[in-house]
Amino acid sequence: MVKVRVPATSANLGPGYDTMGMAFNLYNYVTMEESGTDLSILVQGEGKGDVPLNDDNIVFQAACQVFQEVDYHPKGLKILLENNIPVARGLGSSASIIVGGLMAANIISGEKLDREHLLQLAIKMEGHPDNVAPAFLGGVVVTAGMNEQLKYMKIEPPLGLNAVAAIPDFPLATKTAREAVPKDVSLSDAVFNIGHASLLVAALMKSDFNLLGKVMEDKIHQKYRAPLIPGMEKVFAAAKKAGAISVTLSGAGPTLIAFTLGKEKQIAQAMKDGFAHFNINCRTIYLVPERDGAVVMLK
Repeated sequence: MVKVRVPATSANLGPGYDTMGMAFNLYNYVTMEESGTDLSILVQGEGKGDVPLNDDNIVFQAACQVFQEVDYHPKGLKILLENNIPVARGLGSSASIIVGGLMAANIISGEKLDREHLLQLAIKMEGHPDNVAPAFLGGVVVTAGMNEQLKYMKIEPPLGLNAVAAIPDFPLATKTAREAVPKDVSLSDAVFNIGHASLLVAALMKSDFNLLGKVMEDKIHQKYRAPLIPGMEKVFAAAKKAGAISVTLSGAGPTLIAFTLGKEKQIAQAMKDGFAHFNINCRTIYLVPERDGAVVMLK
């Protein structure tokens, strides 16, 4: 029996569209073992009743990717998913279970694939690296390229930097959110994001919170997704007024994430009140950066 813990992630961090992500201390757990001759899947927590329990299950599909790579043929599999990461809310739920499925299957089949190989498989399944890379590695991960051309660097999050996630009570499919973003952007908007993303990396590496509060701005995806999340700009403003150093859309949304150095209770309430003004209920979660990424709990 193998059990893997994988963290939630917030992708983009404002200007780093499809290239940056940070891991946080909210986890999904994947337990897998060879058992019997059939596939058995049990889901607890988030997504129960919605997650497929057959061979359409993404954890099973991730496991099959590994088994195919190493020519391993289990007779039967028993999978338990203990999900704490909200589904379709922009916190990397799919990335977490892909990573968990790959890691668990790799151990079951003899640990023949190294982490780099597993990361490439995860990116191929997810379609972009900004969630799966920090889910695997922890911390903040900056990426460029795809598949065999992927280049990345892990950055340790600055000590003292925390976050409040405001999670609206409606889902937003990643496909829908991605379709809202134009395929072409203006040169001025591209230059804006390149500059801000570059300074964001510098701010994180130098623990420069003053700079960090100024550079998590974006012009190529958030404004196009705003109509899908009523009140987004108002909640941004309310969180900053309450003391957040910066606020961004978490991944494809609809979760909004405020980066904090304190005053988390006040910031959480301000974000709740901001959404309530638009008749949207939300829950808030206090988050701390996860530095280690995916961890094998049992094998």
